[in-house]
Amino acid sequence: MRVDVLVVGAGAAGLSCSIEAARGGASVLLVEKDTRLGGTLHLSGGHLAAGGTARQAERGIEDSPAAHRADVLRISGGTARADLVEIVTEHAPATVEWLAGRGFDFAAETPRIVYGHEPYEIPRTVYGVDEGLSILTVLQDELARARAESDLEVWTGAMVTELLVGAADGQDAVTGAHVQHGGEETEVLAGAVVLATGGYGADPELFAELEGAPLVSAAARTSTGDGLHLGLAVGAALQGAGTYLPTFGGLPDPVSPGRANWHDRQRLTSERPPWEIYVDRSGRRWVAEDEPSIDEKERALARVPEQTFWTVFDDVALEAATGSLQIVVGKEPSEVRAMANTRPGVHAASDLRELADLAGIDPDGLCSTVRAYNEAVAAGKDPEHGRTHLPAPIARGPFYALRNHAITLVTFQGLDIDSDCAVRDGSGAVIGDLYAVGEVIGAGATCGNSFCSGMLLTPALTLGRLLGARLARARPG
Repeated sequence: MRVDVLVVGAGAAGLSCSIEAARGGASVLLVEKDTRLGGTLHLSGGHLAAGGTARQAERGIEDSPAAHRADVLRISGGTARADLVEIVTEHAPATVEWLAGRGFDFAAETPRIVYGHEPYEIPRTVYGVDEGLSILTVLQDELARARAESDLEVWTGAMVTELLVGAADGQDAVTGAHVQHGGEETEVLAGAVVLATGGYGADPELFAELEGAPLVSAAARTSTGDGLHLGLAVGAALQGAGTYLPTFGGLPDPVSPGRANWHDRQRLTSERPPWEIYVDRSGRRWVAEDEPSIDEKERALARVPEQTFWTVFDDVALEAATGSLQIVVGKEPSEVRAMANTRPGVHAASDLRELADLAGIDPDGLCSTVRAYNEAVAAGKDPEHGRTHLPAPIARGPFYALRNHAITLVTFQGLDIDSDCAVRDGSGAVIGDLYAVGEVIGAGATCGNSFCSGMLLTPALTLGRLLGARLARARPG
């Protein structure tokens, strides 16, 4: 089988690339190892960011690609790829308008500033009423039209096992791939191969090798680093080393060891004033719990042993944790009590020593820490960490401890690409006819050592569309 463009992975990047390439006249084969399309869009909050959109203008918000770019560089401390950030921010408004023109169902409150990570200075983040699925709805509709009107074929349940390398224009290049599909291995020859396979947040071995950190994953189970393995096998280099940053806290999944349930996360203290304290396994506090910068907290968490901590509070604090003040998102006090000593990682006891034993915290350390914290509350000053919100001591049982981990939603290292999304080898030279878009290039490429709202999904759609159009124009004949 021969096509102009073979796209591997049918998430946001692969779908947008395939649609644009087919619309431009290229013959396209899109292969996806899962039985459904969409990749991480099934889990994603669907956040997009663009400066200078019509939706902003309608609401009197002044913004521009340059202002967006400056915000990304500020939040990332200049650690993101400046060339890719410039391309994405320049074309991001067109991506949002493209979605809007195809019936994208915006959440009414957007654009807004999102405080789950270090915030932008201007409301520019948008998302749909159904989060990532709102984007998938548009992409699936566009895919159906492209399949009906263009030369675009889609294989699901199809695994690429190997990239083919041969001579093209007198030099080595990727010429196609072996694809397992329908119980058979098919050789697919292609003028260009695009890797859009996502990250490695569901591959503990690769994660440990690249990040040197324990993996507690909330990523898609299909994010097993396939594109990195395929690229490395043909000499590709990686980018993004040293940019890893954990996402702050998630309760252990009740069924699957090594995974966290993001939907049962504790509410960030930037969203509510904290009554609780955070302790590590030794029972020691490690940050001011009322620190307003989630970025600072995530960096502190990266230094905590095993990147594991416990949120400790008493029944007075739990009774106050209702409505918008909930400690666990969506859980009223009675629901948290019902989870205690039943759901993994949620513990309750009548005294602190018993609580420490149940949770796996050093009892002497926890008792000493709570005593010191209560003294700080009485004095109205926290000499150890400088916390200023000191509403009440931790004094009335039962006492509670929620185990939290640094969790991985996205991964930061990925295939090194140039500004045209062409994959590069260790010398910086382009590997002929091999391209990469989406999380397979690593979040560090467009977020650097930070989380920038919308700067993973927006690049996936934007660079995917730009690449697809470019490959269509470059096809022979």
